[in-house]
Amino acid sequence: EEHDEKAEEDKESEEEESEEPLDLSWPDTCRARLFYIVLAPILFPLAFSTPDVRRPKWKMFFPITFIMSILWIAVFSYLMVWWTETLGRTIGLGDKPEIMGLTLIAAGTSVPDLITSVIVARKGLGDMAVSSSLGSNLFDICVGLPIPWMIAIAIGKTIEVEAQGMFCSVLMLFAMLLAIIITIAICKWRMTKILGLTMFFSYFVYLAVALSMGLDKIVCIFDEKTV
Repeated sequence: EEHDEKAEEDKESEEEESEEPLDLSWPDTCRARLFYIVLAPILFPLAFSTPDVRRPKWKMFFPITFIMSILWIAVFSYLMVWWTETLGRTIGLGDKPEIMGLTLIAAGTSVPDLITSVIVARKGLGDMAVSSSLGSNLFDICVGLPIPWMIAIAIGKTIEVEAQGMFCSVLMLFAMLLAIIITIAICKWRMTKILGLTMFFSYFVYLAVALSMGLDKIVCIFDEKTV
């Protein structure tokens, strides 16, 4: 009986969380109108170029929706990098692109991971939330970076990666990954507030050290010394 009740509750929660088709009508509340105006530059191009498969008549066009979603991700990613680079040059960090990459670009590309992790964590799938975050970053490093570099090299371009303290940053990442695994084991493989605070603290420590090396406040012992 308890199993049946739990199954019914899960079914009801899924029905409550079922997404409705996109509605572009003008909202009624001030808060909704504010979000509507802010998101309009994104919503309108997507609405008029990508079939909404949540509507019954568009369900058969899901391959087109999938392809258009990838294309729009590429467009928005290009714009994000372009605008971030322009902002960095404006505030005097044109020769330090790694600073903008560690802050704005890292935060912007992590928002989808954050949203998906929150959704699955609220459903009780904490292991999926953690593995999704780790897996997406590994995919970015092992697939997202090499493929564009291989294409560029194949057409005769040279790829140079220049970042102050790169080797030390990689070592810190491995150290943080080990520390997070140990912390999760200490928390008995359960997502707790202590685990969340530990991850927050670890991120800010890494960010502070990486930014300090990028701004030449801290010198990595593995960097080549220039005379």
